[in-house]
Amino acid sequence: MTDDTRKKNFYLILILGFLTAIGPFSIDMYLPAFPSIARGLHTTVARVTLSLSSFFIGISAGQLLYGPLLERFGRKKPLYAGLCIYLVASIGCAMAASVNALIVLRLLQALGGCVGLVASRAMVRDLFDVKENAKIFSMLMLVVAVSPIIAPTLGGYITAMLGWRYVFAMLIVVDLIILMGTYFLLPESKKPDPNFSLRPGPIIKNFSGVITHPQFYTYALTAAISAAGLYAYIGGSPHVFMEIFRVNERQYGWIFALIAMGLIGASQVNSVLLKNYNSEQIIKVALCCQSVIGVTMASITFLGWNDLFVTIFLIFIFLCTQGFVFPNASALSLASFGHNAGSASALMGAIQMTIGAGTSALVSVLQNHTAMPMTGVMACCAITAFSVFSLGRKIIVERASEEAIGEEDVEMISTL
Repeated sequence: MTDDTRKKNFYLILILGFLTAIGPFSIDMYLPAFPSIARGLHTTVARVTLSLSSFFIGISAGQLLYGPLLERFGRKKPLYAGLCIYLVASIGCAMAASVNALIVLRLLQALGGCVGLVASRAMVRDLFDVKENAKIFSMLMLVVAVSPIIAPTLGGYITAMLGWRYVFAMLIVVDLIILMGTYFLLPESKKPDPNFSLRPGPIIKNFSGVITHPQFYTYALTAAISAAGLYAYIGGSPHVFMEIFRVNERQYGWIFALIAMGLIGASQVNSVLLKNYNSEQIIKVALCCQSVIGVTMASITFLGWNDLFVTIFLIFIFLCTQGFVFPNASALSLASFGHNAGSASALMGAIQMTIGAGTSALVSVLQNHTAMPMTGVMACCAITAFSVFSLGRKIIVERASEEAIGEEDVEMISTL
């Protein structure tokens, strides 16, 4: 590989990482501002948390919309449209006069920003060999994982010094930077396909063909349910750390950043492990460890033995395992769909965000002024993900065996 190729790939992965990170960045940056937003809009933190749930819902619905558009119009035109919608919604969030307005505008913001999640995954499948996809996703996670380190810390300082509205002003600046990077650094990886129909019937048929494939639903659901534990943590951590353990906005930002470092380190170790182990082996071990940590965390919370440092440590380890599960499961779920990577990417993202929105809302609904809703939901997500992975692998193996037998029958008939 020449120096020019390495440089080109570096900028390519960097901008794809930024596109992937726009959603997490939009979530993480305003988390420390929840108490300030509640005071400024004369409401409660629980009510402000609904703006997080609406953001998840917007990302889920939006990804299903962008999947067909990315197949029909190529990758870059839908990117421009979504990023412009995000820009307008961010301006609205900065000027919101009520919590209800903020909830609606966050929904619109998510509908725009989620295009980066869909397009980046599809472009990885377009531009790189399928054998490299898990490694590329790990590299993207390095960029994405910087978001939970920078965003809440920066959001905490901006909120303390300037007020919560300036958090959204910073998101406007981030969006403009990503728009320029998309225009100047990102190649068009797929030509528009005028034959791709945007009518509901063909779109539904295309989605159903993807979602009923065992390879897809096994690994997409594994990734989504495992990641739901992360969303339960995101939704519950402001209450747990700032209201139960009484840390301030700046301290919360640093805690959030410290925990996120586990995700960064694990995603990079994953690239090294892929040299000696396959993705399925890594996922199995990671999910087993995640389940054990989740149950331990929930049990300690139930017994009242947890304190600030124990909670931070266990969540740190829990998120480390996520750095092994997500890139490998994502690569395996898209491996069979080179011809319609946009639709497969959209479905995978929609499933992930729908389950994430549900777990985030569930933590809010179950709120009982303890850490139990957050830790209990995280444990359930880990155990369920491990169960789905184990059952799905059996279905994939059985189907492969049936197809092999079918091929042998065809060969025998053809020789008669």
